[in-house]
Amino acid sequence: MPESPQSPALSDQLLAAARAIRAVLEGQSLSDALEAAPAALRPAAQALSFHAMRRLGHARAVSGLLVPRRPPERLVESLILLGLSLLEASLRQAEGVPQPPGTPVYHEHTLVHQLVEAAAADRRARPAKGLINAVLRRYGRERAALNAALADTPEAVWNHPGWWIDTVRDAWPDDWQSILNAADQPPPMTLRANVRRIARDALQARLDEAGLRARPVGEDGLVLDAPRPVRDIPGYAEGWWSVQDPSAQRAAQLLPLQDGMRTLDACAAPGGKTAHLLERHTLRLTALDSDARRLERVGENLRRLGLESSDVVLRCADAAQPESWWDGQPYDAILADVPCTASGVVRRHPDIRWLRRADDLARTAALQARIMDALWPLLAPGGHLLYATCSIFPQEGESQVRSFLDRHPEARRLPAPGHILPGGPDDGDGFFYALLHKTHEPGPEPVPAG
Repeated sequence: MPESPQSPALSDQLLAAARAIRAVLEGQSLSDALEAAPAALRPAAQALSFHAMRRLGHARAVSGLLVPRRPPERLVESLILLGLSLLEASLRQAEGVPQPPGTPVYHEHTLVHQLVEAAAADRRARPAKGLINAVLRRYGRERAALNAALADTPEAVWNHPGWWIDTVRDAWPDDWQSILNAADQPPPMTLRANVRRIARDALQARLDEAGLRARPVGEDGLVLDAPRPVRDIPGYAEGWWSVQDPSAQRAAQLLPLQDGMRTLDACAAPGGKTAHLLERHTLRLTALDSDARRLERVGENLRRLGLESSDVVLRCADAAQPESWWDGQPYDAILADVPCTASGVVRRHPDIRWLRRADDLARTAALQARIMDALWPLLAPGGHLLYATCSIFPQEGESQVRSFLDRHPEARRLPAPGHILPGGPDDGDGFFYALLHKTHEPGPEPVPAG
């Protein structure tokens, strides 16, 4: 990652990244932590911290050998973990082992020196400058032996928590290694053409004119040959496109819709699927989400894309409690993109694997069941509900839907992809889709609000 004359000092970049890593170690999401970084440092801090999250298992295991007692100051620990993850990638690159595109690579001496300078710039880390220098230089000298000692440590080998590795291996015995490996690769950047404003072929031609290469994927998508800042891509302000993974783009294609249908997008934020539904059809749509701040983003996205309408209503409410917001009129179609562990989008959000706990899976599955049971009575007979999660765990996908069908005999399952594993032909995220058709009127309806 060479510095331009305008770039902040590498030590400042490293310190900003280490502060973001510290926030993750303390339970905060990486995206929230990066928002607190100075704007000039944010792009570099993101690249560095994302790399560290993808190599955190190995770095923690090495740190455990070299620093048996964890430093009391979390920032010192974060600088060491960041340094070890970067040093391993840099040394592998120097040995001729290609690293994933975008991997930050430095000369060993430069990296160690700049990490010590980063520690010197923070009063809490300053006393540990010698420790950081000693740990990193020792790893450079003894790397082969240290890595050999960790060859049978799953977290160090696969860079995921042990419970996560076991869950993936149990669920996908033939694919678990490729799934875990895919999670450590930076994802491609995929655009979704806003067909109300520009056809995909026309968008591809505009990108080509700007020197940006892209290939078609799915019905509306274009995969860029390399990620770019959104404002460097033609048509952002004009609302020609949105960034959306190919797997997520399938939701609007799977839900059977016709113009004029009364439609509910439950758990809608940040609004990518909401917008896609409205790009393809003119709907009487309610976009629901329990997070008011995230719901504001839905409105912002719709305005940029030119999709605002008096027939589109944004409601801040809990999908699992329709008695507080439902008006008593059934919906023709419901998209239930429910909360989950997000295990399918780890390559895009590499901190997720370290923030989740083993018991989170049971909690999210229980929440999903409550939401589904609450939404189902709101669907008109003959209507369709598309259940979606960005998870690869069967407890949040196949097992969840089978349990739902046992509880609701009037539901019929129609063809849909089921589990989509990360990577695959479209190089998309991990996802799950099940399309459900209501064949007749179920039991008692919830009482409408008001």
